[in-house]
Amino acid sequence: MDRLAALEAFARVAETGSFSAAARGLNLSKSLISRQVSALEAELGARLISRTTRSLTLTEAGRGYYEQVTRILAQMEEADLSVSQLQATPRGRLRINAPMSFSLLRLAPALPDFLALYPEIEVDMVMNDRRVDLMEEGFDLAIRIGRLADSSLVARKLGPMQRLIVASPAYLAEHGTPKMPADLRRHACLCYSNADTIDEWRFCEPDGRPISIEVKGRVRANNGDLLRIAALRGLGFVDLPNFLVAADIDSGALVPVLQDYIRQDGGVYAVYPHARYLPPKIRVFIDFLAERWGGAEWPDIVP
Repeated sequence: MDRLAALEAFARVAETGSFSAAARGLNLSKSLISRQVSALEAELGARLISRTTRSLTLTEAGRGYYEQVTRILAQMEEADLSVSQLQATPRGRLRINAPMSFSLLRLAPALPDFLALYPEIEVDMVMNDRRVDLMEEGFDLAIRIGRLADSSLVARKLGPMQRLIVASPAYLAEHGTPKMPADLRRHACLCYSNADTIDEWRFCEPDGRPISIEVKGRVRANNGDLLRIAALRGLGFVDLPNFLVAADIDSGALVPVLQDYIRQDGGVYAVYPHARYLPPKIRVFIDFLAERWGGAEWPDIVP
């Protein structure tokens, strides 16, 4: 058995969830990939992949082995490519997924400078607020905002992101200002439907203890701009990142509340599938954004 080829076959099957997809990616036959994985399992004396007629899943042993294998393969490829990749000119199409509002406000103004630095890169932007499957939908990377859920994706923090709970002065004049998070139960709240917990907002006590408050309201949406407009029109409180509402706060159109209780554990992240090496076009884009956004608070950033 060619041990390296078997490790590569197993890793590709684990990443794609399919013997056929792994075979296409490695330009080999499906039967050869299957034999390589079976031979690896026989040598290890352990089942790595659970196979059914409908799906493939890693066993507990397979998950642990995959983590080790990807590190080994990454080190080998990085060693082989260290000279050529460092000298290579970043080029090709870079397919990016990012939230709509953030893309328009912060990412779009940065793109001309990036493209001027790397004239052989093309950018294909897909903007929406849902969490896409990067591998399934063919993205090189995604920009994500807030707290990251656990996943197999690699993440790099690009900059800070502050949460703010805001409402209009008119709403506060009519309904009052909450003094603590529990007071929000008596108020109308505008909920972001793509959040991990749509009707539950997270805070922390002054001693750092996390708390969650169930909220309700008549409006929910999968886009922050719509919720911002609803808040400006006096429909209730909204939990949004500072890059969306900083100008409204400065003008007095929105008023922040409960600032001492807001958990500031999020950020702006680049996420991408685990790769044995990072292509130059992805590496330089992430480095560019990290340098551009990494040192300042969002309200003070000049796009």
